Amino acid sequence: MALKKLKCCGTEDGGARKNAAERVFETARDLFYHRGVRAVGVDEIVNQAGVTKPSLYRAFASKDDLVAACLEESAREVRGSLDALLADTVDDPRERLRAIMRFHAAKMTSPDYRGCAMSNTAVEFPEPGHPGRNVIESCKAETRERLGSLTRQLPVADPDALADGLVLILEGAMASHHIFGSQGPSAMLVRTADALVDAYIESARVS
Repeated sequence: MALKKLKCCGTEDGGARKNAAERVFETARDLFYHRGVRAVGVDEIVNQAGVTKPSLYRAFASKDDLVAACLEESAREVRGSLDALLADTVDDPRERLRAIMRFHAAKMTSPDYRGCAMSNTAVEFPEPGHPGRNVIESCKAETRERLGSLTRQLPVADPDALADGLVLILEGAMASHHIFGSQGPSAMLVRTADALVDAYIESARVS
């Protein structure tokens, strides 16, 4: 949604509206991530972007539409990064699972990290049907399926339960970062995920 909207904002007489839309989008995305969606109003977005309010509404039908666009771009970036990472990882489900966990663990060490944009926004918008909520649910389902597609290639008795366990570890690491930072429980993400996979494989071996 985000890229489509930004492209649609161009004009034949110089593209000034497109530049305004880009500024709105980038400003809103940064503010939403660091401050939260409900804490940031449209007036603050346009003021910091240096554009007028009509410029925002020419690009995005509403604030909710802008929220969804920002979330879609975040999902697209993570998806692209993981696709590229796994393409360069040996074709082994265990190593690919470890690569995914290492990817997220590395993100959590960034000084600018403020948790998962999807999970943070989900807390603010529990109501079903919200444009942002739809993006969040789709993104989280995609993460669950990505992990499940790998656990189903492992010699375990219940690969879907293992995938859900890995989702819980990942979500817990991201949530605990808000309180303890990168040196708290989130630092155990990769090791804990490895231990869970080991336990499932060992359980299947002795059964």
